[in-house]
Amino acid sequence: MPTLGTQNIATSYPQLLKTLGTGGLPSAGGIEVITDGDNTSSALSVGINGVQSTGTFNAAGATTLSSSLAVTGAVTLSSSLAVTAACTLSSSLGVTAAATFSSSVSATTGTVTIGTLSASTATISTATISTATISTATISSATIPRINGATTFATGFTSSTGTNTLGTIASTTINNTGLATVGTLQVATSSTGPKITNVSYGTFAFTSATVQTHTANDTTIGTFGLPCQLGDIVIASINSLGSTTGTGALISTSFFPIATDVVEYNIIGKGSTAGTIPAGTIFATALRFTA
Repeated sequence: MPTLGTQNIATSYPQLLKTLGTGGLPSAGGIEVITDGDNTSSALSVGINGVQSTGTFNAAGATTLSSSLAVTGAVTLSSSLAVTAACTLSSSLGVTAAATFSSSVSATTGTVTIGTLSASTATISTATISTATISTATISSATIPRINGATTFATGFTSSTGTNTLGTIASTTINNTGLATVGTLQVATSSTGPKITNVSYGTFAFTSATVQTHTANDTTIGTFGLPCQLGDIVIASINSLGSTTGTGALISTSFFPIATDVVEYNIIGKGSTAGTIPAGTIFATALRFTA
C-alpha cells in the first residue's frame, strides 16, 4: 500500500480501517475504537490485551472458551457451546443446540433453560431442564412439581423434605424421609411380584361389647368406616382385648370390607360364660394389591 503522505484519508481512502486515536493501538491495557476512513466509529474496539464489542456479537459456528466466561446479560446460542473452564451466569442462558460443559456451571441469578444437557458435574440454583443426563448433580434449590414419565434411579433417591409425587419408580434404593405420594409401588424382589396400589389407615372408637358363650351366640359383630373397596386386605386390632374378662378362650378376630368404605369386625369366642370386652380403640389398615 502506498504511503498516505499528506493525502486526506476521508476522500482518498474511505474504506481504510484505523483506530480512532492518532497513536495506533495503545501500548498499555487500553483499547481503541476502530473507525473507517470517514472517521465513522464501529462497534469494535481492539487493544494489545483484548477485544470489545458494543454492538451485537454473533458466533455462527462452534464457540470454544478456554478460560472463564462471565455473562451479565441474556445469552442465546443457536449452535453448540463447549466450555472448558468455569462458567458463571448472572442472567439467563438459552441454548437451543447441544451444550457440553467439562467444568462447573454456576448460575447465580436468573433462570437457565437448556434443551439437552450433558454434564459431568453441575451445580444449579434454579433449573428447568427438558432432557438431562447428569452423572453427579448438586442442586441447592430446585422447584420440581412433578415427574410425569418413567424415572429410573440406578443408585439411591433421597428426599430430605417436601412432598414427592412420582408416576413410576424403578430404583434399587429409595430413602424418603419426607412425604411420598406414589401411584403404583412394587414391593418385591422380582418384576413379577405384587404391586401395592392403595393404603388407608384410621382409628375408631370401640364401645364395650359382650361376647356370648359358645352355646348361645359366640360372635360379636360391628362395623366402622375406613376408605376401602371389596377385596382389600384389612389388618386391625382392638387395644382393650388384652384386658377382657370371661372371654379367656377367644378363637379369633377378623376384619373385612362388606361395602365401599365399610369394614365389619367379628370377634369369635369359645368361653363357657359370657364375657365383656371393655371400651377401647380399633386401629385399622386397608391394603390393596394388583398382580
